Amino acid sequence: MIPALRFILCVLLLGACRLNAAEFDHDNAELDRTLRVVVTNGLVDYPALKKDSSGLDAWLTQAAAVKEDGFAKWSEPQRLAFLINLYNAATLRLILDHYPVASIKKIGGWFSGPWSQPVVRLFGKTLTLDVVEHGMLRVQFDEPRLHFAIVCAARGCPPLRAEAYTSARLEEQLQDQTRTFLGTTSKNRVDLKTRTLHLSPIFKWFAGDFIREHGSVAKFVAPYFAADLRKEIEQGGFTIRYTDYDWSLNEARGQGR
Repeated sequence: MIPALRFILCVLLLGACRLNAAEFDHDNAELDRTLRVVVTNGLVDYPALKKDSSGLDAWLTQAAAVKEDGFAKWSEPQRLAFLINLYNAATLRLILDHYPVASIKKIGGWFSGPWSQPVVRLFGKTLTLDVVEHGMLRVQFDEPRLHFAIVCAARGCPPLRAEAYTSARLEEQLQDQTRTFLGTTSKNRVDLKTRTLHLSPIFKWFAGDFIREHGSVAKFVAPYFAADLRKEIEQGGFTIRYTDYDWSLNEARGQGR
């Protein structure tokens, strides 16, 4: 091969490799910038997001362009962080498309609720939030803490982080989310007098996910409470009762309707 031609070919191949490597931004810069602006204390400024959703929409467009075979080659933290972000970003977009709305449960009809709407663009298809959660996240990953990372736009949900999830910080972020959620006494608390664990219904709806690796819901939650409470919970003999789940929209008070 002519040396000059070989050089040109190498440059083109190198450029193609760099293009493929940069196909998706695992720092999720567009989504991260958006969340830092519109999320405060886990609640969303939907009017502000509706006024400027360019960052959110740009990230969703980038996510939609991800190829299934390329996704399969990512590391597990990259895939998990991506799907968590996709669920949260698509949920925000769903709310914006129906805003103002008092609750996500007001979206859809009797036979096709909000989680059955075809709103998630991925792998050349349009999927539902249910597919992302139950057909992908819960199937592909043995990670019960994801239930504190995906947020269904309700006040009863865990708080939405004011940052995107990234593979580099995923363990730290999941631990912080779980600790924060279990530390919210209106949703999760321990009554030593009656030896009762008052827990979010999330622990009822997805009990199997927590039991599979930890043996019981109580054993899963114990490490996230203060040392004295943890010791008591680990001794056993606790009854679980579930707190009320608030389905009102997770927007900051004084905003919207």
